[in-house]
Amino acid sequence: MHDAPVDGSRSHDSRFPGLRRRGFLAAAGGAAGTGALALTGCADSSGTSADTAQADAKPKRGGRLRAAFAGGGASETLDPHLSNLFADAARAKALFDKLADYGPDLSAQPRLASAWEPNAGLDRWKVSLRKAEFHDGRPVTADDVLYSYRRIADPEKTFRAKASLEPIDLKASRALDERTVEFVLKRPTAEFPNVLAAFGAYIVPEGAEEFDKKPVGSGPFRFVSFAPGKSAVFKRNDAYWDGAPYLDELEFIVANEESARVNALLGGQLEYAHELNPATARAHEGKGQIQIVRLRNSAMQAFAMKTDRPPFDDKRVREAFFLIADRKELVDGALSGAGEIGNDLFGKGYEYYAGGLPQREQDLDRARKLLKEAGAEKLKVTLDTSPVAAGFTEAAAIFRDQAAKAGVTVEIRTGSKDSYWADILDSGTLCCYRSGAMPIESHISQRLLTDSTTNATHWRHKDFDALYQQAQSTKDKQDRAAVYERMQRRLYAEGGFLVWGFADWIIGTARGVRGVAEKAPANSLDWARFDKVWLA
Repeated sequence: MHDAPVDGSRSHDSRFPGLRRRGFLAAAGGAAGTGALALTGCADSSGTSADTAQADAKPKRGGRLRAAFAGGGASETLDPHLSNLFADAARAKALFDKLADYGPDLSAQPRLASAWEPNAGLDRWKVSLRKAEFHDGRPVTADDVLYSYRRIADPEKTFRAKASLEPIDLKASRALDERTVEFVLKRPTAEFPNVLAAFGAYIVPEGAEEFDKKPVGSGPFRFVSFAPGKSAVFKRNDAYWDGAPYLDELEFIVANEESARVNALLGGQLEYAHELNPATARAHEGKGQIQIVRLRNSAMQAFAMKTDRPPFDDKRVREAFFLIADRKELVDGALSGAGEIGNDLFGKGYEYYAGGLPQREQDLDRARKLLKEAGAEKLKVTLDTSPVAAGFTEAAAIFRDQAAKAGVTVEIRTGSKDSYWADILDSGTLCCYRSGAMPIESHISQRLLTDSTTNATHWRHKDFDALYQQAQSTKDKQDRAAVYERMQRRLYAEGGFLVWGFADWIIGTARGVRGVAEKAPANSLDWARFDKVWLA
């Protein structure tokens, strides 16, 4: 799936003057080919406060929480199927529900769906709906689900979840009764629940088209007001199926500059500030003024090698580059230490991750030996980077110096912020790359199959494609995990992604805020889960 970069806010709230900053895209679709930070993941539904001493305090009802996010200016909408920015996703989550969402290990957890069951061939899935109602009192039905998915899949529109819903034959899918949907699929799909949890796949009432004046969802909060590019105010939905929120009111404020979000938090004008940088976190952590919440494993950091062209069409050269990287130096230098080292595989700690493989360490002697064997002793390569994402230009400079120790000359080429993600898909040989959290299955299907649309490493192997199809038609989870492990072993040995780290996602809250989940990569179930937050 291609994500389209979205401009930052053009209008701003008078309380936060001079706010100008590109808001990151948030999507399960992936940062390949885009400026998006693709994120999905989550925490246990209880959520835990960043202030662990207070974590067991009894939740209290009442109060208004003000949360600041980077926004999208006057073009912002509350249409949940158009969500692109983190601010969009957080607002959509407050007003609407999906059939499923991602757990802490990126496995799909039931939400509006109470259960799902495949047929023997894994190409028909029966999904049961829980008893839930929209804000106007109407029940959530199978017809609402089919309407929502058909709206998203409209060929004339560019709704975010369209590519994720592609496996479903929506013409053949039908309502079996008011609370049961039978989804007919185009092919066996063992991981179909991931489709239900897809970014932007929200359920809206049948016939709904207008969302900015008085949106009706089934989520934990009801609509009060919306000023695009400025703020949105919601109030508690006492009839919420998953229990009424603790807060009376929730206000989303657009503040595009990180400094504005931090200063407003320190000045008591906010209780929650999304997306802080590592230097800010270090400056305030443990000082008592504000709380810092680090959402671990939120964003993969990597270099992508094009496996279909010299020098990286030789797997010995790719292995040499794996061994050139000093991962700790990269995490410390490019991420200011706000992250953990990677092992050349996506999805550390997620469901199906091959965690048993030995952690790769820098080995310059072995790297030099491999380069000599490949006839690439005095190798020169160009590394594409851009200030499009935090840490990219720093990571490029650090890796250039590491490579020099193995006799490799790395020339850094800095690309345009606006076109970087599109440029690196097909041009060049080596580039800086990142991706947010998503299921390992989604990473494979979107980036590593012969016909994947965002295949930045040009990894194209028919036998690898066949293993993916085998995994998708394997009903037994343990057997399926074994197939995914086999695929990851191959990528670890000779893939094109040099995954050097996983960055923390950083949030700041006022001292009195409780219930913010700590194990919730952005765009997961418990990220921006304001129905579980309270003011102490």
